[in-house]
Amino acid sequence: MPLKQRNAVLELHSPTEDQLVSPSVGSVVTDFGSIAEDGQSTMASTGKAESSAPDQDKVKMKQSLGLLEGVAIILGIILGSGIFISPKGVLQEVGSVGTSLVIWVLCGVLSMIGALCYAELGTAIPKSGGDYAYIYEAYGPLPAFLYLWDATVIFVPSTNAIMGLTFASYVFQPLFAAGCSVPTIGLQLFAAVTICALTYINAYDVRVTTKMQNVFMFTKIGALVLVIVVGVVWMAVADGGMDNFENAFDGTETDPGKISVAFYSGIFSYAGWNYLNFMTEELRDPYKNLPRAIYISLPLVTAIYVLANMAYVAVLTPQAILSSDAIAVTFAQRAMSYGAFVMPILVAIAAFGGLSVHIMTSSRMCFVGARNGHMPEILSHINVNRFTPMPSLVFLCTLSLLYLFISDVYVLITYSSIVESFFIMLSVSAVLYFRYTRPDIHRPIRVPLWVPTVFVIICAFLLVVPCYVAPYEVGMGVAITLAGIPVYYIGVAWKNKPKAFTDGLARVTQFCQKMFMTAKEEADVDE
Repeated sequence: MPLKQRNAVLELHSPTEDQLVSPSVGSVVTDFGSIAEDGQSTMASTGKAESSAPDQDKVKMKQSLGLLEGVAIILGIILGSGIFISPKGVLQEVGSVGTSLVIWVLCGVLSMIGALCYAELGTAIPKSGGDYAYIYEAYGPLPAFLYLWDATVIFVPSTNAIMGLTFASYVFQPLFAAGCSVPTIGLQLFAAVTICALTYINAYDVRVTTKMQNVFMFTKIGALVLVIVVGVVWMAVADGGMDNFENAFDGTETDPGKISVAFYSGIFSYAGWNYLNFMTEELRDPYKNLPRAIYISLPLVTAIYVLANMAYVAVLTPQAILSSDAIAVTFAQRAMSYGAFVMPILVAIAAFGGLSVHIMTSSRMCFVGARNGHMPEILSHINVNRFTPMPSLVFLCTLSLLYLFISDVYVLITYSSIVESFFIMLSVSAVLYFRYTRPDIHRPIRVPLWVPTVFVIICAFLLVVPCYVAPYEVGMGVAITLAGIPVYYIGVAWKNKPKAFTDGLARVTQFCQKMFMTAKEEADVDE
């Protein structure tokens, strides 16, 4: 810093490192560099050229995820609490055990087809952000912003809130006598503490989170294997162990609307196979590890889901399944006797692990959106010490806490499910679009054209049918999405905003930058 500027510098000392904060210049100087007022980090001079700084010292996301972590992220999202709590949605719509099992298999196959498309997209466009990044590359900024709008306003915070409440309910319920309900405010406050704690862990170190996910992954697989083994033993030795499979297809519904809703219920349980694509830039050797993680995870999940549902059906009658709000617990009470107390603990662990990985992956979507100018600039910053997108994590944490205290948060999920399915279809259609518009793009993974074609056609059918089955819910989802159009033109497309507004936003950005010790991501030399 020039000497003539030093008289304008206010010296502030941090308990962790010496730093200089300059109100006039708008930069934060740390022991390894400075954060200028434009948010860009500059490496401190150490006698070497800046270009020769080691990659590990750059202010950017680190490639800290290997194959095991990639599998743990996918399984951590998919094997959430859903398979333990409410697989009854499929059976409720189709009316027969046999048809419900067929739909579970078909939903698994459909998810695998979609995942293959995401393997091609993730290796052809190795950028973080998942669906947002692919829609942006294929169809431009407005459709990508509308996806980001829906995800930020509904998908992410409401899902975090529901997962937090699910975890809290399974922690508290054993402490209350049978028939007594847990106070709502207690569940909300405990869920809030859980979301804040997981946000802190994710902001502190990605490696801590991924190691935790590895443990949760094996715990959840172990819990479902326990369900499957108990079910197999029940079928083999219990009197009437196979009775529930007799006349398995009797009473099957033929209404296309109900079958479509059943598919939605099944696909919702498989949701999450695209979440590793949100963190592509943090994968080591993404061209190999991204598709490998997908190829390992989806067949494993499909097999586990089908076998677990067979175990549920073997032990519980269809009526018992439909009347249960926590099917795994009901299953354990019937089949595991004194070991039944283990199941609520395992479900709580599943919900906790799913919430953790959801917080981690969804923050990358906000980060990439802000990097493209679709969200406030501060959300594109990363902490210069921890190399995590701390502002994005705190932003989504704040929204999730607000949604905890909205009584209709479950209704919001219903409104948005059809819209989320549309955007997934749009992302997969980008495979076909890029084959036509960018035929020469490097594609380490190249799926046959029939794969994305089949997926898009099936998704289109599943999108059309609910329009007459649940027109109000579909209309509300579309209305929420369209509400993002004026926000896009005012917040993104309008470049010549009043100076007072831009100056105020810059001051807020600089304040947050100093509070979180963040900077813009440093570009690689070859970029």
